[in-house]
Amino acid sequence: MALNELKKAKGSTTKSYRKGRGVGSGNGKTAGKGHKGQRSRSGHMKVGFEGGQNPLYRRLPKFGFKHYARIEYACVNVGQLESFKDGSTINPTLLKKEGLVKKEYDGVKILGSGKLSKKLNVEAHKFSESAKKAIEKAGGTTKVIK
Repeated sequence: MALNELKKAKGSTTKSYRKGRGVGSGNGKTAGKGHKGQRSRSGHMKVGFEGGQNPLYRRLPKFGFKHYARIEYACVNVGQLESFKDGSTINPTLLKKEGLVKKEYDGVKILGSGKLSKKLNVEAHKFSESAKKAIEKAGGTTKVIK
């Protein structure tokens, strides 16, 4: 094989397509637009236009609300922290690495459900009162990070 023997793959290129250039071109006269009517005219219709019928987006009711300033936390229960070694420091990146948190959202919050018997140093964005008590009762520490 040499450079002068290279050819384009079959079907990779097509001839340019010129609309409305005479009947003999196979796409003259109406230029593929059919005959008369709204769709043959210039200009366009809105996406979702239904010919003057009340469109779907107006037939369906409005619902839901999302507050722009809502802070959403990824939650981890104290009982889930039992899998870590005694005396280790736990932070959001470690929780994500271990698979306890899939997505951090605006931060990680530790909740008080479950039992903890190990002394752990936990760093998170927020703690519930019961979680703070459970961690400190087991001999660990809590640290709020920003």
